[in-house]
Amino acid sequence: MAKITYVEHNGTKHTVEVANGLTVMEGARDNNIPGIEADCGGACACSTCHVYVDPAWVAKLPPKEDMEADMLDFAYEPDAERSRLTCQIKVTDALDGLVVQMPEKQI
Repeated sequence: MAKITYVEHNGTKHTVEVANGLTVMEGARDNNIPGIEADCGGACACSTCHVYVDPAWVAKLPPKEDMEADMLDFAYEPDAERSRLTCQIKVTDALDGLVVQMPEKQI
């Protein structure tokens, strides 16, 4: 289980515990965190679970696979270093303390 902090675009923070094996997107969905829409349900077929990973965490996450990188091209104002799709980040104990910030909007 990991505590993950989701930061809305307006600065509102939500820190929740997410079970290992779920994705960061599922953690947001299951805890009613606003700002992550996840229209495709986690199939990496949209960009509506896009977040900016806190700079301290970028190097600690597994690298983006090609499909995620391609979908991020459709995200709102993607950042080459910090943008990730939360459906592609599996929760483990190593993610305890992860901080992600939602963009202004999801597209």
